[in-house]
Amino acid sequence: MTTLAEDLDLALRLADTADAITLARFRARDLRVERKPDRTPVTDADVAVEDAVRVALATERPADAVAGEERGGEVGAGRAWVLDPIDGTKNFLRGVPAWATLIALVDAGTPVVGVLSAPALGRRWWAARGAGAWTSDLDGTRRRLAVSGVTELGDAYLSTTHLGSWVEHHSRESYLALVDACWENRAFGDFWQHCLVAEGVIDLAAEPIVNPWDVAAVQVLVEEAGGRFTDLTGTPRYDTGSALSSNGVLHDTALDVLKAR
Repeated sequence: MTTLAEDLDLALRLADTADAITLARFRARDLRVERKPDRTPVTDADVAVEDAVRVALATERPADAVAGEERGGEVGAGRAWVLDPIDGTKNFLRGVPAWATLIALVDAGTPVVGVLSAPALGRRWWAARGAGAWTSDLDGTRRRLAVSGVTELGDAYLSTTHLGSWVEHHSRESYLALVDACWENRAFGDFWQHCLVAEGVIDLAAEPIVNPWDVAAVQVLVEEAGGRFTDLTGTPRYDTGSALSSNGVLHDTALDVLKAR
């Protein structure tokens, strides 16, 4: 049996491996891009990262399951590593630096370790159950994260991903109602907005459609920073298809707005 501290150390080392691969291919002139059956893009870097992490896990944690965006797999009832080799692939292939490798360990259906590494931004975030949420800044300083203390939607900073996804997967009107209720809004998108919630610099991040590998690491990060993470029905799970991160205080009020239409 391994401790969570040992599992977190492994996840951080896996992120180092991933960063070396992704940075070498970021803005590469010969980057290869294909479309998957769902029409989302995948690059040669996505596949290379997931393959490298899987090889390492086969040696380091051979009894654990692995589920990843590019190679599939099932989480099951025991321990499973959930991988998104590049979250924000569209940013990656266009040369926008806001993308990250996401690595989570899920045990009995609950994320217990999460690492989100964004090397082009010079940032990394990580958490383990009971050990808090942490980040490393550009100068290498490590600091513990805490969500904001904002108590009113009228003072809240909100983020989402592509606005059009609300039309197909939930309700554009409900999201715009939440926008109208908040002080400010942006579309930081993907992993980054949830990290900003954990850092306490924004207060809410909502997504009408996600995959498990998009938010498994996010859930433990936000919760260990003192916030809340649920789907848009209020269920605190990473694998039900939608996501809302908050500072906790605003969570139920935001859910009520999103459910109202």
